Amino acid sequence: MDPHIDLATAPVTPDTEDSPPRAGAMDPGFVEVRDTTPFVERTPVRSAFPPIADYGYLSDCHTGALVAPDGTIEWLCPPRFDSPSVFGAILDRSAGGFRLGPSAMGVPAGRRYEPGTMILETTWMTPTGWVVVRDALVIGPWRERTQGSTTAHTRPPADYEAHHVLVRTITCIHGNAQIELLCEPMFDYGRVPATWSTVPNDSYAFDATDGGPTLRLMSDLNLGIEGGLARARHRIEKGETRFCALSWSRLLDGPRTAEEATAALTATSEYWRGWLADADFPDHRWRNHLERSALTLKGLTYAPTGALVAAPTTSLPETPGGERNWDYRFTWMRDATFTLSGLHSLGLNWEADDFIQFVADLGRNEDGALQIMYGIGGERELEEQTLDHLTGYEGAQPVRIGNDAYRQRQNDVFGAVLDSFWLHAKEYGHNSARLWPVIHDQVEQAIASWRLPDQGIWESRGDPQHYVSSKLMCWVALDRGARLAARRGKNEIADRWRLVANEIHAEIMERGIDENGRFTQFYGSKNLDASLLLIPLVRFLPHDDVRVRNTVMAIADELTENGLVLRYRTDETDDGLSGEEGTFLICSFWLVSALIEIGERKQGHQLCERLLSLASSLDLYAEELEASTGRHLGNFPQAFTHLALINAVMHVIRDEQQNPVG
Repeated sequence: MDPHIDLATAPVTPDTEDSPPRAGAMDPGFVEVRDTTPFVERTPVRSAFPPIADYGYLSDCHTGALVAPDGTIEWLCPPRFDSPSVFGAILDRSAGGFRLGPSAMGVPAGRRYEPGTMILETTWMTPTGWVVVRDALVIGPWRERTQGSTTAHTRPPADYEAHHVLVRTITCIHGNAQIELLCEPMFDYGRVPATWSTVPNDSYAFDATDGGPTLRLMSDLNLGIEGGLARARHRIEKGETRFCALSWSRLLDGPRTAEEATAALTATSEYWRGWLADADFPDHRWRNHLERSALTLKGLTYAPTGALVAAPTTSLPETPGGERNWDYRFTWMRDATFTLSGLHSLGLNWEADDFIQFVADLGRNEDGALQIMYGIGGERELEEQTLDHLTGYEGAQPVRIGNDAYRQRQNDVFGAVLDSFWLHAKEYGHNSARLWPVIHDQVEQAIASWRLPDQGIWESRGDPQHYVSSKLMCWVALDRGARLAARRGKNEIADRWRLVANEIHAEIMERGIDENGRFTQFYGSKNLDASLLLIPLVRFLPHDDVRVRNTVMAIADELTENGLVLRYRTDETDDGLSGEEGTFLICSFWLVSALIEIGERKQGHQLCERLLSLASSLDLYAEELEASTGRHLGNFPQAFTHLALINAVMHVIRDEQQNPVG
C-alpha cells in the first residue's frame, strides 16, 4: 500500500442526539458538522450523498438497483436498465427513493452479500435490538406466459427468469426495534411524483402511477399515503419477519406474506448459487474477488439479448463536481474482447456465446460496419440529452441520458469485435455460419478505415487523430480475421488479409514510436496513453521486445498518480472537455497484466494486491479512483473494471502456477 494514501474513513458524527444523520432519499440538502476545539473552529460540509463506493448493487438481469447504506433504494429503472428512473435520489435528493430499516438510524452495523448471490444483507444494531434486512430483485423459476403473448427474449431463456419485483424482508433477531418503510417513486427521472390508489379488495397493496407505467407496493405493514409518499411504522419483536415488495410485472404480482417473500428470496439465492457453481474458479486466495466480479458481470447482463451494459447508472461524475458525466447504460463494442476473455477464463461459455450472438444480431451501417455502441436491445440511435431539473450527484452537471458517442468513428471497434470472435472460436468451438458475414464486413471496413484519423478508444470529443491504439486494433482485426478465414478454409481471403495486417504493423512500427523507443498516443506526439498497454496483451510484438518494455515501464513511471494509471494526461490531450479526471481502474488492471507479460512479476503482483484492497466494502468497483484518497468515481458498478480485474487476477494466478515459490 502506498504510504501517501489514507483509505481510512472518518466516523460520521450525528448533528444532534435527536437527529442522527441519514443519507436517504428524503434527506435535506447538506448537513454541516461542527468540530470545535479550544484553538480553532472548523465547519466542514458533509455531502448529503453517500460515497459512490458505499452503494450495494442488485440485479435480476433485466434491470438493476443501487442501495445506499441507510437502506434506501436510490436508483431503479424498471423494466430495463435504460428505462427512466422511478427512484433517482443518487442524482438528486428529491428524485425518489425507497427505504426499509430502523427509524432514525442511518449507519448499519454491517453489510454483505449473502455468499454466492446478489442478495444484499444489512444488519442493524438499534438501542433496543438487532434487525436484519434482505434485499433482492427476484429471479425465480420460469413462469408460463399467456398463450399468444410475446417475449423479449432473442436468446434461449434459462430455467429461471426475472419476476420483475423487488422484495425486501426485515427480521428482528434480538430484542425489538422501531422500523419504518418510506416509498416515494418519482417517475421519468424525478419529473413526476407518484399518484397512489388503493387496490380493490386488497387492503395491503397500493398502486403508484404517473399516468403511464404502474408500480404495485405490497406489504404486511400498515401503509399510509402522504401525498406521493407511502409510509409505514411498526415495532418489530424478536423472531418476527415483515416484508414489502414492489412489482412492475405485467400482472403486478408478487409475494403477499412474509413467508412468500422469504420463499422468493430463497429461489433467487438458488438461482445465483446454481449459476456460480457452473463456473470454473481456481482454488486461490483471490477466488472471492473473481466470484464477486463474475456475479456483478452477470448482473450487468440483459438476459433477453445477451448484451452487457457498461454500467447500470448515468452521470455519476468522473471528476467531483465536474462535467465528465456520461450515460453508460449501453453496450460498447470495445468491451467485446475483454468480455469474451473474462467469461471464457472462468468457464462461462454460455454467457460468452449469448454476447457473441447479440453482436451478430446487431444492425450495421450501410457499409457493413458495426457502430461503436448500441442499446441493450440492439437500438442504434442513442440521442443524448441533459436533465437540467436534476442537481446531479454532489452538484455534478450536466446529468445526461443517451450518449452521442454512438455517432463517433472509432477504428478500434473492428479489432475488438474480431478478437472476441477469435477467442470464442478457440474456446467455445462453435463456429456459426451466421457469424461469417459479420466477420467479413468488419475486416473489410478495417481495411477501408485504418488509414483515417478517429476519436480513439477513449471517445475523445476533440479533433480526430491517428491514434496508435486504433491502428493497433485494426491490425488485430486483420490478424484475427485471417485466422478465422483460414479456419473456414478461405485461404485466399486469409492471405490477402495477412498482407494488409503486415502493412499496418509496419506503419505503426515506423510512425508510432518516438526517439526513446516508446509507443506514443498518436502519430507525431510524445504523449503516453494507457491504451498502449494492450500492445503486449494482443500479441502485436513479443513480450520481451525492448520497445514493449520501454512503453510499459514508461506508463508505470510517468502516467500514474500514486502508482495508479491515468488514461492520459488531460493537460496534454485535447479531449474536448475541461477539468481533470481520476485514475482509470481498467488501465491499472491492464498494467498488472502487462507487467507480468514483460517479466516484472513482483511489481505486477504487488499492484494487483493493492488494487484488490481498493475495492468497495462489497467488492465492487466504479470506473475511476481518486489517487490521493482512494475515492471511487464514475458510473457504478463498472463492467469494464470487473472484466479487467478478472483478466489481471487470472494473469497473476497463471504466473504463480508457472513459477511456484520454493
